[in-house]
Amino acid sequence: MVMRTAVVLSVVLWASPIIAADWPGFGGTPARDHHAGETLATSLHLAWSRQARHAPRPAWPRDGRMSFDKSSRVAVAGGLVFYGSSVDGRVRCLDAETGQTRWTFATGGPIRFAPAVWRDRLFVTSDDGYLYCLATANGVLQKRWRGGPTDQRVMGNGHVISRWPARGGVVIADGIVYWAAGIWQSEGIFIRAQKADSGKLLWLNDKSGGIEMPQPHGGATAKSGVTAQGHLVVVGNRLLVPTGRAVPAVFDRTTGKFLFYRLQQNTHRGATATMGHGRVFINGGLAYDLATGSLLKGLGAGSVASAGKTLWRGTGTALENWELTERVGKDRKGKPVTVRELKRHSSLADVPGGQGMLVAGTTIVTAGKDRIALVDAAAGKVTWTHQVGGVPHDLAVSDGRLFVSTDSGRLYCFGDKPVSKPVHYSPSKPDAGRDDPVIAAAAKRILETSGISSGYCVDLGCGDGRLASQLARNSELFIFAIDPDPARVADARRRLASAGLLGNRVTVHQGRIEATRFPKYIANLVVSQRGLSGQALTGKLDAEAKRLQRPWGGVVAVGPADGLTFDTRKGLAGAGTWNHQYSTPANTLCSTDPIRGPLRVLWFHDVNLELPSRHGRAPSPLFHRGRLFVEGMDALRGVDAYNGRTLWEFALPGVLHPYNADHIVGVSGTGSNFCANGDSVYVREKGVCYRLDAATGKVLGTFPAPPHADGKKALWGYIACENGLLFGSLINEQHIVRHAWRPADMSRLFTESKTFFAMDAKTGKLKWRYDAKRSIRHNAIAIGDGRVFLIDRDRALIDLLDQKAARRGAKDGKPPAHATGELVCLDAGTGKPAWQNKKDIFGTVLVFSQQHDMLLMSYQSTRFKLPSEVGGRMAVFRATEGYRVWDKKIDYITRPLVNDRTIITQPARLDLLTGEDEPWSFKRSYGCGQMAGSKNLLLFRSATVGYFDFTRKAGTENFGGIRPGCWVNALPAGGLVFIPDASAGCRCSYQNRSWVALQGPDDDAADGP
Repeated sequence: MVMRTAVVLSVVLWASPIIAADWPGFGGTPARDHHAGETLATSLHLAWSRQARHAPRPAWPRDGRMSFDKSSRVAVAGGLVFYGSSVDGRVRCLDAETGQTRWTFATGGPIRFAPAVWRDRLFVTSDDGYLYCLATANGVLQKRWRGGPTDQRVMGNGHVISRWPARGGVVIADGIVYWAAGIWQSEGIFIRAQKADSGKLLWLNDKSGGIEMPQPHGGATAKSGVTAQGHLVVVGNRLLVPTGRAVPAVFDRTTGKFLFYRLQQNTHRGATATMGHGRVFINGGLAYDLATGSLLKGLGAGSVASAGKTLWRGTGTALENWELTERVGKDRKGKPVTVRELKRHSSLADVPGGQGMLVAGTTIVTAGKDRIALVDAAAGKVTWTHQVGGVPHDLAVSDGRLFVSTDSGRLYCFGDKPVSKPVHYSPSKPDAGRDDPVIAAAAKRILETSGISSGYCVDLGCGDGRLASQLARNSELFIFAIDPDPARVADARRRLASAGLLGNRVTVHQGRIEATRFPKYIANLVVSQRGLSGQALTGKLDAEAKRLQRPWGGVVAVGPADGLTFDTRKGLAGAGTWNHQYSTPANTLCSTDPIRGPLRVLWFHDVNLELPSRHGRAPSPLFHRGRLFVEGMDALRGVDAYNGRTLWEFALPGVLHPYNADHIVGVSGTGSNFCANGDSVYVREKGVCYRLDAATGKVLGTFPAPPHADGKKALWGYIACENGLLFGSLINEQHIVRHAWRPADMSRLFTESKTFFAMDAKTGKLKWRYDAKRSIRHNAIAIGDGRVFLIDRDRALIDLLDQKAARRGAKDGKPPAHATGELVCLDAGTGKPAWQNKKDIFGTVLVFSQQHDMLLMSYQSTRFKLPSEVGGRMAVFRATEGYRVWDKKIDYITRPLVNDRTIITQPARLDLLTGEDEPWSFKRSYGCGQMAGSKNLLLFRSATVGYFDFTRKAGTENFGGIRPGCWVNALPAGGLVFIPDASAGCRCSYQNRSWVALQGPDDDAADGP
C-alpha cells in the first residue's frame, strides 16, 4: 500500500508541530474540521475503556443523513473528558488519564451534541431547550439560558422535551458562543450569539424559520425556512447552521443576518455532518462554495477531515487525499470564470473508514464499522488497527491520547505508552435502595386497579422518586416525574440512576406540579407520590391531571395511600373518527372533528415501520377510539394516537409489496384493505379477512371470503364495517389495470369486483350477497344510514393493462367506450334492493351525505388516473329515493370532499344541495396528494403540510419541515391532526422525516360519552 509522493510531501509540509493541545468541542475546532493541533503517535495502546449503562438512543435512528447523536460526542481539555448522554441527560466529566469519574451534572432532557470548552467553563445544549454553563473543575452550574420563548414541552423522540429543543450544537469562536433551538420551522427557530464570559446576548435571529422560500421539489414554495439540527460551524465570518436532512443555512456570524439557504438547488442533498475548509464547506460528503453555496465537483459519501491545504476522505474501504484547485472556465454565456473544484490526488486501499476521521500531524485516524486505524501519511501505510465494540462515530485527540466513542455506549482511551493492565469500567449493579412498604403497596394497587402496565405515566410530585422506581420495576411503564423542589429532584435522579432507571425508564423534571407545561393527553396513567403522604393536595392537581390524562382510557390514580381514587377518561366530545380510507364508509373524506388552526406539535417520533413507496399510494392510516392503525410493507401496526407509542404489530408478509412502485393507481383504485369499527380492526389479505383486537392486535376471528357464484374460491376486495356488519366484495381477477409511465407489477392491484356481500362482523357469518349484473367498481360503493349504494356497470376495458384483450372483438380496433351503468340502493341489513336508477349513470365514485340525504356521483380525475376517469362532471341524487337532484359539468383535479353541505374539489367549491358555485379563494403550491377535511380544517400538501382554516382569515398555511404522502395520510380526528410518515422512497431534502401529531390552540375538549 503506497501513496504517491506528491501527496505525502503535501501532508508533511502542512503537518502541525508536535505539541499537546485540547479538543474543545466536536471536530476539534470551530470549523469542525477534525484537525488536531498536535501529532499523534503511529502506534497506540489501550489505556482504559468505559461502558455506559445504556447505549445512545439517536433521535432519528433510521435516517443516515442525521448522524449527530449516534454516539456520545466528546470534548477534551485540561486533562478532562466531557460528554453527555442521550438517554439520561447527564453530562459526565472523566479524568483523561485514568478514566475515573470526576463529576456528573443532570440536565432536563437528552444531550445529543458535544459540549464545548472555553477556559474554565463548559457549555452544553440539551433537548430541554437550554444552554448550560458549568464549571469544568466541578460541574457546578454557573448559568443557563432558554432557547425558545417559553417552557412549553412536547413529546419528542420518546421523551418530554422542550417545544424548542436545543439541537443547534454549541460552537465557540473568538469568545462568542453560538447555539440554536427549535426544529419545527412553523413554531419558530431561535439562533443565538452571546458572550462566553458574561452570557450577554449579542444577537438573536428568530425570523429565519418562517421564511417563505423554494422547497425541495422544483417549483414548490412554502413558508418553511431554516431549522436547526446539527453541530453549528464557524468559518471566518460565516456561521453555518445544519438543518437536519438538508444542506446548511449560512448566516453572517457578526450580525446574525440570514445570507442564503440553497434548499431547492440541492433537492436530494444534505446531512447534519458539516465542516469548514477555507473557502468551502463540506456537507454530507459534498463540497460547496462558502460565499455562494454553489456545489463544487469532487468528494462523495464518507468521512472527511482537513489536513491544512488538503482533505482526507474515508470511503469505507479506502483513504483518499483531495485538494481544492482553481482553473479558468467559461460560464453559460462563454465568458471566462474561475472554477473551483476538488481533485483527488491518490488513495490508499484496504483502510477501514467511512464512520469518522481526524488528522493529527502526519497521523490520520480513521474509523470503520468496528475498527479504528492509524495511517502514517508520510510513509503511506497503515501502522496500527484496533477492534472496538460498536460503530466508532466520534474521535478526539488531546495530549497524545486518542478517544473513541461508539454507538454501543463504549468510550475508549488510547495512549502512546504501553499499559500493563488497561482499566475497563462497567456499569455498577443496579441498586434501587430500600423499599418503602407504603409506597410499594400503593404502586401495586395502582397497577392492579388501573389495569395499566405499559405506556406513559406522569408522577405529579415525585418527591424522592420511590413511587416512580416501584412502578418502573414492576411494569413496562415509562414515567415522566416532576417535582418543584430542586433538592428532591436531585435526590430522585440519584436514586433512579443507582437503580439503572434514569433516562431508560424514568425521567425527572423540575417544575410546578399544578402547571407542568407537559404536553396534553400523553399520560396513560397519572399518579402522585406526594399525594400518597398528603404532601400535595390532590384537589389542586385535578385540572392538570385531567389535562395530561389520555382520552379513551387514560387513568388518574391519586390521593392518600389509604384513599386512592381512580378515574378513567372517556373520549373527547365531538372528536371525529377516521376509521375507513375516506373517513367513513360514506367516503366523505371529511371528519366531524372540531380542530382548528394554528397547528403545532403535540408529539413527534421516528418509527421503524417499513413503508411502500409514496408513489404507490398505499392505504391511508386510520384513527379509531384513541388509536392509530398504520400498514407497512409486511405488517399492520397499532399506535397510541396521543403519545405515538407502538402498541402492537400484526405480521402480514408482503401485504403492501404491490404498492411499492412508482406512480401507480394504488389505493385510489383498489380501495383500502383494512378498516376499524367497535373494538376491532379488520384487515383482508388474499382470500380471508382477519378480525383483530384493536387494543392488542390479537386475532379474534378469521373470515374466508364467500365463493364466487360458480363455486370457485374468491379473493376479498372491498372492505368496510358499520353497525355490526362487515362488508366485502369478491375480486374480478381478470380485470388488471394499467400502470402509469413506469412499468409495475399490477397483478395484485384489483379495482373491480363481481359480487358484494355482508357478514356478521363478530362471527363472519354470511348475511347476504349481491351478484353484479355487470361489475362493481370499488370506488363506486358508499355505505351509511343502513343503506348500501353501488354502481353496477360494465368494466372499463380501456383501463386494462392488456390492451389487446380490451380491443378484442372491436371493429375499429379500439376498446369500447365505458358504458353507463345502474345506480343501486340496497338495504344494508338484508341486501334487498330499495331502488335503482339506470338513467345516465356515468360516475366512478360515490359519496354519501347522511346529514343531507344526498348521494354524490363523480369521477376521480386525479394525477396518474385510469383512462376511464374522464372527469368534468358530477351529479347528486336524493339518497332515499334515487332521483337526480342536479347534474353539472365542472372541471376538478382532486377527489371530491363533502363537508356538511359543501363539496370541495380543487379548484371548485359547490353547494351539495343545489350544485351552485360557492366563491372562495384557495391556492396551494406543489402537491400530489389528496385533500382531507374536518369541520374547520382542510388538509393537503402544499410543498410541505398545508392547511386551510375556515374559522380564520389566514389563507393557506404551512406546517413546515416534513412532506405528506401522495394520497391521503394527514388525518384530522381525535381532536388532533395525525401525519404518519409517508415519504418512503423520497430522497428530497425535507428537513425532518417523522411521524407527527399536531394540536390546535389550547382549548382542551370536554370528555365525550
